[in-house]
Amino acid sequence: MHRLLLSICLLSASAAWSQTTSQWRDSLDLLNREIARFPHNVDLRLRKAAVNVELAQWDYAIEEYARVLSIDPQNVAARYFRAYANMHLRQYGLARADYDALLQRFPRHLEARLGLATVLERMGRESDARDELNRLVDLHPDSAVAYAARAAFETSRQQWDIALYDWSKALLLSPGNLEYAVSRIDVLIRMGRKKEARKELDGLVSSRRITRAQLHEWYEKCR
Repeated sequence: MHRLLLSICLLSASAAWSQTTSQWRDSLDLLNREIARFPHNVDLRLRKAAVNVELAQWDYAIEEYARVLSIDPQNVAARYFRAYANMHLRQYGLARADYDALLQRFPRHLEARLGLATVLERMGRESDARDELNRLVDLHPDSAVAYAARAAFETSRQQWDIALYDWSKALLLSPGNLEYAVSRIDVLIRMGRKKEARKELDGLVSSRRITRAQLHEWYEKCR
C-alpha cells in the first residue's frame, strides 16, 4: 500500500514534469529569486515546495507549505503535501493532523484518505487503517485505486480470499493495469491455485503487454 500511495503522491507533486536534478536546482534558484520579489505569492511558494519535494528536501518543503498556510490557511495543496512530506520524515502525528483537517473539509478526498490510512498503518493502528480503507471504498466504489489500496493491505496480512476479491475489482475497473494483474496472479499462487495463475500469466503474454521473460519469477512459482 505504501508504494502505491507514494507513487500517486509523487505524480501529483511533480505535475508529470521530467527534469534532471541539475534542472530542478536551477528551477529552485529561479523560484527563490522570484519569491524574494513577491514574498506573498502563493503560487510561487507552492511551485518552490514542489521542487523541494522532487529533490527530497522534506524539511524545506514543510517550511514552505507552512508559509503558504500562513498566507492562505485554507489552501488544500499545501495541507495535503505538507502531510505527505511529514510522512516521509516519519512524523506521523503531524501528517495525521493535516490529513484529518483536510478530510474534515473534504471527506471524499481520495488521496488524503489513502494518506491517512497509510499513516495509521505505520503508527501500528491496523484496525483504524482498515476502517479508513473500507470507508475509502464506500466513498469511491468506482475507483480502482481504492480497491487496490485495500487489496495491498490485505495481501500484506495474508488475507488471501478478500485480497483476491479486491484485486479482481481493481482489475475490473482498470483492465489494462499490469500491476493489478500481476498482484492478483501472485495471490492466486499463494493460495495454491497455480493452474489459474499460469493461465492468467499466459493471457498477459498473449496480449503482448508484457513478455514472458518479465514474468519469469511468477512462472517459476507456478511450477
